[in-house]
Amino acid sequence: MKDLMETAVKTALDNVLTHNGGPFGAVVAKDGEIIGIGRNQVTANNDPTAHAEIQAIREACQHLNSFQLDDCEIYTSCEPCPMCLGAIYWARPKAVYYASTKEEAASIGFDDQFIYEQMALSPELRTIKMIKLSPEDANLPFKAWADSNRKISY
Repeated sequence: MKDLMETAVKTALDNVLTHNGGPFGAVVAKDGEIIGIGRNQVTANNDPTAHAEIQAIREACQHLNSFQLDDCEIYTSCEPCPMCLGAIYWARPKAVYYASTKEEAASIGFDDQFIYEQMALSPELRTIKMIKLSPEDANLPFKAWADSNRKISY
């Protein structure tokens, strides 16, 4: 476990020093073997979703040829942000280990507290306008899913 966490932290440091990226790294391991590794590539890829945990999850899922990380563990250099936390729950690993806290990240400018606060608000009270706009057939995709005999539940 210690080696896996050290790899996540080393990946984060290397990302800052070599790739001019954010100070975040993550690995996904199964049975002690790394099957996915990720570093923050938000600015490198112009992709706000390219966080280290997301990148590591994507790589691990490709490795496993699965959309879930059954019996896997995630080691990340920092406590996951709200987006990464959501992705982690969707991926369903058995554990997450983190080195630094969200408060430590906030102290250097990576403060996600406003997102936690926005998530707690009803949509009409959020700072980004969110308006329900439903055409008559808006529920057809849900009905098709419910009626499908070819769906893969997750």
